[in-house]
Amino acid sequence: MTDQIADGALPAVPRPRFRLPLGPAITTHPYIGILAVLLGAIISTLTSRITAFGLSDIRGAIGAGYDEGAWITTSYTVAQMLVAPGAAFLGVVFGPRRVLLVSSATYGLAVLALPLTGSLPGVLVCQVLAGLSSGTFIPLTIGFIVRNLPPQFLVYGLAIYAMNVELSLNVSASIEGWVSENLNWHWIFWDTALLAPLMWICVWFGMPAERTRTDLLKSGDWWGIAYASIGFALVYAALDQGNRLDWLNSGLINGLLLAGLLLVAAFVVQEMTCDNPWINFRALVQGNILLLCLLLVMVRLVMLSTAYIIPQYLITVHNFRGLEVGDTLLLIALPQFLLAPVVGTLLRYADPRVVMAVGFAAVGMACFLASHLTAEWVSETFLPSQMLQAFGQSFALTSLVFFNVKNLNQTHILTLGALLQTSRLLGGELGAAFIQTFVRVREQFHSFTLGMNIESGDPATVQRLAGTAARVVARSVGHGEAADRAAALLAATVRSQSYVLAYIDGFVVIGWFIIGGLLLIALLRPAPGS
Repeated sequence: MTDQIADGALPAVPRPRFRLPLGPAITTHPYIGILAVLLGAIISTLTSRITAFGLSDIRGAIGAGYDEGAWITTSYTVAQMLVAPGAAFLGVVFGPRRVLLVSSATYGLAVLALPLTGSLPGVLVCQVLAGLSSGTFIPLTIGFIVRNLPPQFLVYGLAIYAMNVELSLNVSASIEGWVSENLNWHWIFWDTALLAPLMWICVWFGMPAERTRTDLLKSGDWWGIAYASIGFALVYAALDQGNRLDWLNSGLINGLLLAGLLLVAAFVVQEMTCDNPWINFRALVQGNILLLCLLLVMVRLVMLSTAYIIPQYLITVHNFRGLEVGDTLLLIALPQFLLAPVVGTLLRYADPRVVMAVGFAAVGMACFLASHLTAEWVSETFLPSQMLQAFGQSFALTSLVFFNVKNLNQTHILTLGALLQTSRLLGGELGAAFIQTFVRVREQFHSFTLGMNIESGDPATVQRLAGTAARVVARSVGHGEAADRAAALLAATVRSQSYVLAYIDGFVVIGWFIIGGLLLIALLRPAPGS
């Protein structure tokens, strides 16, 4: 497989001057190295998800208001985006092993100290340090999988990576719910802090040391890296805070978007005109890479959207707690242990595009199946759609990353890690921002239309209110309070049904995104030299 990738180099494309040495060192402890990949993916995704689920507990513990506390999760993920473009270059210069040893130790110390600060500024500083550190995990562990694992382990390493992204995304609600029930808020952060030393040990023993190339620091495309890092980070911050601040009605969001997009445009110009570009766009546009990055954004958009809809439905309609929400999301997480080796074996023999299409189709069917949602649905009712989605997402993400690898020359592999991390973060944030805004707008629309059909004095309305008042009068102080409670219960029913209809719309629109993804898959060409 490694030879196939190397043979798939695109001819007649100018290459950047900094290149990894040919024939990278193959690890002698592949299982330990794969465990390091597993831990890196878990830590990177789990931290942001658990923090999001436990945000109200964190705000209460440090005395932060809603608006200030909203930046706790944003600071971590924006820092991840900030370091993602430069992580590949750091790996080239110092070697992935050295960078990961430093970053895993820094992450562990930052997250360990975070709850002890007891203040919002201290939490934000530690979140930024943790984000900058964990932002190197996925780009450099992907590079390790492709460059340093024995060829027969490559596809299984990628399957493990995809499995862990799925796993950590969907077990976070259960972990946060258990922590809030049994421990204090400190363990929202300390649970992943315990994984950092284990990751450090796995990196030390499982990843081979490579020579440093500090001479490249003088010839590096620092302007390109700076434009990309700051530009994408500003766009990400705007997406993360946009729904809370009402998008373009906020001067802050407008400023973040404008500055971010200008810097991204400057990055593109820099890479097209620079003699020694960080990313060779001419190499990327000649193959499938741009389509594959778009598909990765779409997969992450779908994953984050459905991971948002189901918990919010259970919380808003049925008042579920975090631990109860987590039980439903485990229906996606647990099958990954069985699916990862199956997908890995299948990709050794099948066309990745076919496996990808099967995965996308399964996710689409799951979304349209879940669109039959009613207010009576509870955790068990989601079982058919969630099992189908678990199958589809595992097939889609693993085959997508694998096909990305097959489309790149080995000299671009660490750049692939940066592209995957950037696409992954942007896709996830686009999905979260889109679906939050979409559901909010649709809920307002359905609440308005349902409310128009409830008229004061209408016989059906009067009868409904009278019947409800008669049922609650025994627990009320007089008939006046019973009438008020009946009206409040009717309003709550309208609000609940409005949310149900909005979540149905969400599943339908995600299903149509999947159909668009299938059309993009049809445009993919065979990988070079495959």
